[in-house]
Amino acid sequence: MQSYFIPTAKGLAPLLEVELREMGIEEPKQITGGVSFNGSLEQGYKVCLWSRFASRVLLKLSEFKVLTPLDLYLGCSNIKWEDHFDINSTFSIDFSGSNDEIRNTQFGALKIKDAIVDRFRKKFDEQRPNVEKRDADIRFNGRLWKDKASIYLDLSGAPLNIRGYRTIAGEAPLRETLAAGIIKRSGWKGEPLMDPMCGSGTVIIEAAMMSLNIAPGSLRPTFGFEKWKMHDEECWKTLKTSAQVYGRRAVQDCDTKFYASDLSQEMIRIAKQNAQRAGVAELIEFSVQDAKKILPPEELETGMLISNPPYGERLGGFSDTITLYTELGAHFKDAFAGWNLSMFAMDTELLSCLGMRAGKSFKFFNGPIECVLKNYRISPKRNAQGVVAPVVEKQNEKQIESKQSTTDIYGDINSKYSNKHDHKSSETESQAVESINPWTMGRGDEAELEPKESFEMAQESESEIVFKEVQQIKPAIYSEAFANRLTKNLKKLEKWAQRENVECYRMYDADLPEYNVAIDRYGEYVIIQEYRAPKEIELAKTRRRFLDVVSTVRYMLNLSDDKLVIKVRERQKGRKQYERMDAKKQSLIMHEGPAKIIVNLQDYLDTGLFLDHRPVRLKIGTMAKGKDFLNLFCYTATASVHAALGGAKSTTSVDMSNTYLAWGEQNFAENNIKGAHQFIQQDCIKWLQHAHETYDLIFIDPPTFSNSKRMSDVFDVQDDHVALLTSASERLNDGGEIIFSNNKRNFKLDLEAIKALGFYVKDISKASIPEDFKRNFKIHQCWILTKHD
Repeated sequence: MQSYFIPTAKGLAPLLEVELREMGIEEPKQITGGVSFNGSLEQGYKVCLWSRFASRVLLKLSEFKVLTPLDLYLGCSNIKWEDHFDINSTFSIDFSGSNDEIRNTQFGALKIKDAIVDRFRKKFDEQRPNVEKRDADIRFNGRLWKDKASIYLDLSGAPLNIRGYRTIAGEAPLRETLAAGIIKRSGWKGEPLMDPMCGSGTVIIEAAMMSLNIAPGSLRPTFGFEKWKMHDEECWKTLKTSAQVYGRRAVQDCDTKFYASDLSQEMIRIAKQNAQRAGVAELIEFSVQDAKKILPPEELETGMLISNPPYGERLGGFSDTITLYTELGAHFKDAFAGWNLSMFAMDTELLSCLGMRAGKSFKFFNGPIECVLKNYRISPKRNAQGVVAPVVEKQNEKQIESKQSTTDIYGDINSKYSNKHDHKSSETESQAVESINPWTMGRGDEAELEPKESFEMAQESESEIVFKEVQQIKPAIYSEAFANRLTKNLKKLEKWAQRENVECYRMYDADLPEYNVAIDRYGEYVIIQEYRAPKEIELAKTRRRFLDVVSTVRYMLNLSDDKLVIKVRERQKGRKQYERMDAKKQSLIMHEGPAKIIVNLQDYLDTGLFLDHRPVRLKIGTMAKGKDFLNLFCYTATASVHAALGGAKSTTSVDMSNTYLAWGEQNFAENNIKGAHQFIQQDCIKWLQHAHETYDLIFIDPPTFSNSKRMSDVFDVQDDHVALLTSASERLNDGGEIIFSNNKRNFKLDLEAIKALGFYVKDISKASIPEDFKRNFKIHQCWILTKHD
């Protein structure tokens, strides 16, 4: 008897344990990272060939206590490596785990490698095999858990999720083992199956192979044991040949219907090629269709939908994802009444957008990403009298026989994942011809396994069945409290914006603490900016609340997807303060008083226009006539635009960022401004120390904090504002004015120091805050400093 460890992805171990029992393996045991069992070499081969959920098949060579690196070396030195491979073969070592002395996996692998090489040198007159990390002839695996090391031979070679049929995959593809787990957990019992967003076809192909009992390993060209010196070629050849013969027969006899579609013609082309290599292409009907419009085949009255919809970057944006899930839920309920639905997603809250109540939920991991599978029963439609229309399942004799052969192959596996058959169905199935199980090769049937789980689907409530056909679907996730507050704000702000001819304004700014977002309107566009939640708030809770906001805003304002922009904001430090968000380069022209301002809603954290300074910019336009104007920390030079349009004799705009200065120049060009206007790329503080020109009006709106590599020192507006204003005062003509503003909460102007510089000080903070920011009176502070004559 050999000792095996079968690693698998997190969430698949229960399925793997059941699968191993169905292969006739006795007493498999779930342990951390997978399942272990004791069995024969033939059973190890069977797992390589037949397992749909295993990641690898590891045959234990030795196990020993390890307290130090020397213990690991000596323990591995005692293994008879020469019995497993020779000096002409290449090998590789995978290592995982750590303890107090061995903290690095590369170090652990190195110690095993040293032990192997040193043993060969002693045995074969200094000759040794070579290490090959990628395509080694034979692979070994070391696993360290506390003070115990286990050394394994990897029988599988490449991971078992690599079946051999998928040479090209779509973006963010599912592993084949995970796709098999999704199918098994969906509760699918062999009814017609449809994947309306199939991508490269992994789910539908795995389902077809599972239905026909095609051995997933039968398509692989190689395994790790093929160059192992103890490999039993005759045993392996018999197992593989039997599996391949059975697979070809099963395809010919199959009556199960499979349908796969995708919006991308290229993905359908790839999916067809993958299905062809898997040997199931003739069973699957592929089509290019939009999942939001797809209809069930006319001959089907019920079936199963399984899908892994795209999300996030795969789709194009967070708002697009919410829209997709909302529309899918509405369409599925309307078009696929009476069907079962199983949806796999990275975010459980996104599935809430479907507007359906799940009967079962299962947690999976796609690599390191936690995901969820939810199963739904879409209620049948009701007629005018409220009576459910009867659904007659069509099932011919061939389908019944196909199901029975499937049951025989798996040792009655399907009975564990289905509701009880009716009496008539049971009698029919009992008459089917018993087939030989290729796992046992006719050497005896496995005992029938008791079912461990039920996959009953929950019925929707009456309220969930009602679907109002309006142009815009009310989202399943919707916050009444947030909607009421936004409605209240808009009732006031829309009239004000229309009266004042304001195109860009803030509609909401964390008015309700639990909905910590800012919402801005830019003409027909809306930006939702999420403030970073405190660490003590659960991520799931903040995620759900943000979904509430996005979904509610989109519904209330009747926004199309391309008019809603989502951003996450947080306090920016150092280099992050000008961090690029995207590269869409979509610019818009907005109007502010007489000025036309270029804004970019997508590419940066900010848009190029600070909305709370609107009154200040307009005031600068009225103050600048005939004056020389200096704009420090000018950003996109919007204040300079207003000064120039207001009749300034000259403008000088200074900023460290070439990007924003170029943006400012574009703003000037858009307004057809010409004349004595210059843009200077430099550290404002350093520039003031060396400048010689003087000005009549200076606008200073510095960052709260900056440690940019372009600055000679760290800048903090509270600590450094007196020095900054001192330098600025030296560039100010007698009778000139400085407009000084900043956004630091609890900022305190050093009045005595500023007055000592020869300034009259006027606090205009209250007057400078516009109507749309009056709910947040601390958004900024602003003063006019007038220099004595």
